[in-house]
Amino acid sequence: MDYGRYFDVAAMLDGTLPEPPRPSYGVRTDQHALFYAGEVNSLFGDPESGKSWLALSAARELLGEYGDGSVLVVDMDHNGPAATVSRLLALGASTAALADRERFLYVEPDDRRHLVAVVADMKLWRPDIAIVDSLGEMLPLFGSSSNSADEYTTAHSAVLKPLAKSGAAVLVIDHLAKGAESRKLGQSGTTAKRRAIGGVSLRVTVKDAFAPGQGGSAWLTVNKDRHGGVRQHCPPAREPVAGRFELKPSTIDGVLEPIIHAPADTDRAPSFTISGEDSGNLEADVDGLDALTPPPSSKRDVQTRMNWGGTRASNALAAWRERNADA
Repeated sequence: MDYGRYFDVAAMLDGTLPEPPRPSYGVRTDQHALFYAGEVNSLFGDPESGKSWLALSAARELLGEYGDGSVLVVDMDHNGPAATVSRLLALGASTAALADRERFLYVEPDDRRHLVAVVADMKLWRPDIAIVDSLGEMLPLFGSSSNSADEYTTAHSAVLKPLAKSGAAVLVIDHLAKGAESRKLGQSGTTAKRRAIGGVSLRVTVKDAFAPGQGGSAWLTVNKDRHGGVRQHCPPAREPVAGRFELKPSTIDGVLEPIIHAPADTDRAPSFTISGEDSGNLEADVDGLDALTPPPSSKRDVQTRMNWGGTRASNALAAWRERNADA
C-alpha cells in the first residue's frame, strides 16, 4: 500500500510540518500584511473605491527605490500602459524597476490565446505579485459568466490558479453584487468565486472619495481569510476591519503616499448585515438554504422548514435566489 497518497498525521503530531501561510504584501502600519504569496487574493467593491490603487500600492512595495521583487500587471480593463505606469510612479515606484523586464511586465491581452500564453510565461518568469484587473473582463474571454460555477471554475483553472502556482500573490480585482441583499454577502456572481479564494478576500469601501492628485481613503474588511493570518490581527467581528487604505499627497508634487493603517479596536466600517432582531446572519442563512433538499420554494416554505420569522426568511430567500441566479 502506498501511504504517500495520504496525509502524514505523524509529521503533524511531531511538529515537522511547515507553518501555515502568512500574508506577505500590502504591509500595514503595524507591519502585518494583507495578501498571501502563492494564493489567489481578491479585492472587491464599487467603482472608484480604491481597489486598483490598493493593488498597485502592494506592487510598489516591490518596485520602490528599496524594493526587490517582480510584478506582472494583466490589464483586462484597458486602463492602458501610460495610466498604469503613471499610477505606479505616483505611488513611488522607481523608473529603473519599471523599465527592467526582469522586474516589471505589463500586458493588455488581445484574446484568450494571448492571456493563456502570458500565464505559461509566468511559470518561468515567476512574479512575486500578479495583478489581474479585472475579473469581470477576464471571464468573457473564456465565454464564461460570473453566474455560472462551472464556467468560472474553467477560467480560474486556466489563469488564476496557475499564476498562484508560480508563487505569485495573485491580486484579482472584482465588483460587488448589484442586489441590495447579495451585496452584503460580497462579490458579484457565483459563490464559486468565493470558494476559489485561497488567500484573503477584502471588501473595499470608500471612506473619503478618491480624487486625482488629492488622494482619498477606503475601509478594508475581511470577507474571507482561508488561513486566518489576516483575521488574527484584526478586531473580532464577523467581517472585521483589516485596516484603512489612504492615499496622501506628499511634499513632492504629483506623488501620493500610500498608507495601510492598522485597525484600531474602535474602528467600525460600514455595516453589511441587515438591521433588526429578526435578521440573523445573512451569509449563514443563505448557506442554510443551499443545504435544503428540495430547494426552498417560497417565503412560507422557508419559515416552515427553518423555523424563522418572516423578515429573516424573506431576506435570506431573496439573497439565496440572487446567489443562485443562472448558476
